[in-house]
Amino acid sequence: QVQLVESGGGLVQAGGSLRLSCAASGRPFSNYGMGWFRQAPEKEREFVAAISSGGAVRNYADSVKGRFTISRDNAKNTAYLQMNSLKPEDTAVYYCAARQLVSWQYWGQGTQVTVSS
Repeated sequence: QVQLVESGGGLVQAGGSLRLSCAASGRPFSNYGMGWFRQAPEKEREFVAAISSGGAVRNYADSVKGRFTISRDNAKNTAYLQMNSLKPEDTAVYYCAARQLVSWQYWGQGTQVTVSS
């Protein structure tokens, strides 16, 4: 089992920045690819960004490219999502997830991000 705990959400004005953290425990963190997803009210959960276990490969949703950066620190068992130039449409609950193969196996409880206009 892998336990994931997100933090760093909050209320920010449009154009502002936030950094989300995802602390992992339970299994060797470096064995897992990490991802960030989000779910806005009355919408499906959507992919935001992912990073490979070693950090060499990163993928982003088109809606966040150039504004968000995913990273990880395997020594600290933590993944991050740096969010810049935030927009009201980025408002959502953000979840981190972990996987070893294709499917996302483990999920955090989520952290709320609210961007005011």
